[in-house]
Amino acid sequence: MFNLDFTGKTVLVTGASRGIGDAIAKSFIELGAKVCGTATSESGAQKISEALGQNGKGLVMNALEPATIEEMYKQAEEFFGGAPDVLVNNAGITRDGLFMRMKDGDWNDVLQCDLSAHARLTQLAISKMMRRRSGRIISIASIVGETGNAGQANYAAAKAGLIGFSKALAKEAAARGITVNCVAPGFVATDMTAALKPEQLKAWTDTIPLKRAATASDIAGAVVFLASDLASYITGTVIDVNGGLYCG
Repeated sequence: MFNLDFTGKTVLVTGASRGIGDAIAKSFIELGAKVCGTATSESGAQKISEALGQNGKGLVMNALEPATIEEMYKQAEEFFGGAPDVLVNNAGITRDGLFMRMKDGDWNDVLQCDLSAHARLTQLAISKMMRRRSGRIISIASIVGETGNAGQANYAAAKAGLIGFSKALAKEAAARGITVNCVAPGFVATDMTAALKPEQLKAWTDTIPLKRAATASDIAGAVVFLASDLASYITGTVIDVNGGLYCG
């Protein structure tokens, strides 16, 4: 019953060249899965291939270029020999700024990358998952999609949309044995936060009840759980991984 062995399973993770996506991809490799991870460049894809080893492969996908989504997915199916068992929608960008001065391009790019690209990739995968009558779709949302955040109207809209999309799709796909869920991180320690001064970092973490930022591995653990047999009866939900910063 308590099985975290993914031997024989296939997992597609977008945005896997660093941070959360990198941790997710490596976690599944360690648990025996075959994994494809995406990056926006050939060099990034090559680094993913090297990091994941013989059971992994890096592929190029630029979510701002819709044609690359379909090309990447074809390559992933060739590597897996069919549709992935688990799809993790993680790729994302930010283009922060006050909404009253936000450029159309900044709005459109974030909605395309953080929402529309995920929907398109999910649509490519889910028809075969439905025929197979099994599958896991997990999208990385954000605390911002639940609470909002000044200066991130575009990002909040995209992440809130991703949550709503996942809840609706969960209802459509449940009868075919497919679960659809989101993981919503809060403040995560990244390369960017590592550049903060100690007093700046403390000011951030002091607002978190657990008094620390999340690690990428904290987020990956929630994703692995949702992909496992342990979560077979969980669908249409959001797992908040934020140290108590938001209790929805």
